[in-house]
Amino acid sequence: MNFSDLLAILPLVILVGWAIILILVDLLIPSHRKGMIAPFAVIGIIIALGVAISQFGEQSTAFGGMVAVDGFSVFLQVLFLISGLFGIALAYDYLKRQGIEHSEYYILLLFSLSGMMLMAMAADLIMVFLALELLSIPLYVLAGFASPRLDSEEAALKYFLLGAFAGGFVVYGIALVFGATQTTALQGIIAATKDGSANVVLLVIGAALILIGLGFKVAVVPFHMWTPDVYQGAPSSVTAFMAVGAKAAGFAGLLRVFMSAFNILAVDLIPILWTLSVITMLLGNIVAIAQSNIKRLLAYSSIAHAGYILMGMVTLGQGEIEGAAIAAALFYLVAYVITSFGAWAVVIALEHGEGKGLALDDYAGLGGKHPALAAAMTVFMLSFTGVPPTLGFMGKFFLFSAVLDGGYVGLAVIGVLTSLVSAYYYLRVVVVMYMQEGEPRVRRDIWLNTTTAITAIATVAISVFSTPLFNWAVRGVMVFFK
Repeated sequence: MNFSDLLAILPLVILVGWAIILILVDLLIPSHRKGMIAPFAVIGIIIALGVAISQFGEQSTAFGGMVAVDGFSVFLQVLFLISGLFGIALAYDYLKRQGIEHSEYYILLLFSLSGMMLMAMAADLIMVFLALELLSIPLYVLAGFASPRLDSEEAALKYFLLGAFAGGFVVYGIALVFGATQTTALQGIIAATKDGSANVVLLVIGAALILIGLGFKVAVVPFHMWTPDVYQGAPSSVTAFMAVGAKAAGFAGLLRVFMSAFNILAVDLIPILWTLSVITMLLGNIVAIAQSNIKRLLAYSSIAHAGYILMGMVTLGQGEIEGAAIAAALFYLVAYVITSFGAWAVVIALEHGEGKGLALDDYAGLGGKHPALAAAMTVFMLSFTGVPPTLGFMGKFFLFSAVLDGGYVGLAVIGVLTSLVSAYYYLRVVVVMYMQEGEPRVRRDIWLNTTTAITAIATVAISVFSTPLFNWAVRGVMVFFK
């Protein structure tokens, strides 16, 4: 390790160092004012974000090729850090009124963020596994943060047990890949497959096991079983951060590993990826129709969106077409992050003690009593559905276009049809808000309101000027096709 290695991962070093400093600062803060850690955490994220932005255009490796700094990693690091800011904004008031305001929340969030950033930079399978554990372990604790509430404890236990099980698949897959190629470095795996020294059978099995492990993290069917219960039981601010950050990080690992190291296995992997994408879109959207709890509805919605993002990987091995599809997947991740945080902000605004305010019926009358909040929720539901002019529409437009260019007409048609199915349960929320009478109880908090406003405006505004963002995603992905 040398100084240039540390410079390459400076945003990550800042974030981890800041989290450690906050552990010490916490000792000086009175027990009744632990929320003071939140603004300090925000400062650390903003500093790391500034450094990450300054790395635009860089392309280098560090720590013997185990870490890569390129357009792909910088794009995702910026996305993760912005997610961290939104996550803190949603949690600040929520933790107070739920009686679970502890400084450890923000420190654990920073450590989980650092794991997500490391996942974006990972250029070695060992680093992928370390990043996966670093982002997951704090989330296991955060899921049970509302202890002794039984549903929160149950969520934490389910997430931990199934997460550990999925981690075993990743480790076993890495071991088989190492046995097949004698290396865990992504570039080394590429070299071994090109010179014919790799054992292709072992490599395919190893890739499949890694897909299973990371598929759990992004909630792809049939590895989604934990999602509804964990989303419902965990504190809503944790669920919002988990639904967005963990999913984006899981796809960061999937995209980098499969775009580079496993690209040569396209013939074997495409049928698997195609099938996973289809069943994920179908199950997520169909089961969501039956949900009456908003958290469970958004959980199945999250599963469905994993299927849409997975569509981009079906073009594996098609060069520039694959690059455009993966860039579309990154753009879709941005749309999903912004829209999801906005929707969860509205959910948190209506939730009150002991998990009340989470039924769809609790949204009745919101359009008349709180028109601005209802309008924002309508924007988010339309974006999830893919209705213009929203980010969700542009995300699906880029994604479906790339899939069509790759020749997968059937997959694109299924994507469109499942989007039509999703309109039923998304627009049901809108119907309840505007066409049913009720007395919704809404929490007013400046950070919550600010988050809702920013995400609602961004969902519409960025869709109008989406080309620069998509081009940035394309430049980030093209590093894999030089």
